[in-house]
Amino acid sequence: MPSVPLPLHEAAALEVVLRPMSDADLAFTAALYASTRAEELAPVPWPTEVKQAFLAQQHAAQHAHYRQHYQGMRSMIIERGGAAIGRLYLYEMPAEIRIVDISLMPGARRQGIGAALLRDVLADAAPSGRKVTIHVEKNNPARTLYARLGFTILDDDRGAYDLWEWRATV
Repeated sequence: MPSVPLPLHEAAALEVVLRPMSDADLAFTAALYASTRAEELAPVPWPTEVKQAFLAQQHAAQHAHYRQHYQGMRSMIIERGGAAIGRLYLYEMPAEIRIVDISLMPGARRQGIGAALLRDVLADAAPSGRKVTIHVEKNNPARTLYARLGFTILDDDRGAYDLWEWRATV
C-alpha cells in the first residue's frame, strides 16, 4: 500500500477526509455494500433475513475478490465529521489508477462528495500522465457524473459493467 495519502483539495473543502481501512471497518463496509444493493433487491420477495444473509455473503465475496485481484490496493474509508460515510479503493499502476470502488452511504449521496473525490483522483493522476479507469454498472445513475468529468466508455462488452477511462488533456 502506498504510504503517501491521496491529496485532497476538493473533498477537503467539503470537510471530507480519508483514512486507511482496517478489518475493524468490515461491518461498516458490509452495511455500505448492502445500501448500494437495496433498490435492486427491494422487489425480490425474499424474507429480510434471507436478503441480509445474501448481502453479507456477496460483500464477503467482493472483499475476497478485491484482495486477491488488487493486491496492494489502497483501501480507504471516507469520513466526514468523524463519521464513516463511504469507501474509496484505488489500485495504482505505473500508467493507470484504477478506481476499484467508490461508494457512499445514502445520506452522503448527492452532496458533491463523490464528484469532489473523483476530481481529486484525477488531479493526482494528471501530472504523471496516468489514465484513470473504473468499471461502472450499466444501470448506475453515477454514469452521468463520470461523463461530466470527462470519462468515456473504453469497453462496453463486460456484462453488467462498462470500463470507463479518463485521460488528462494535454
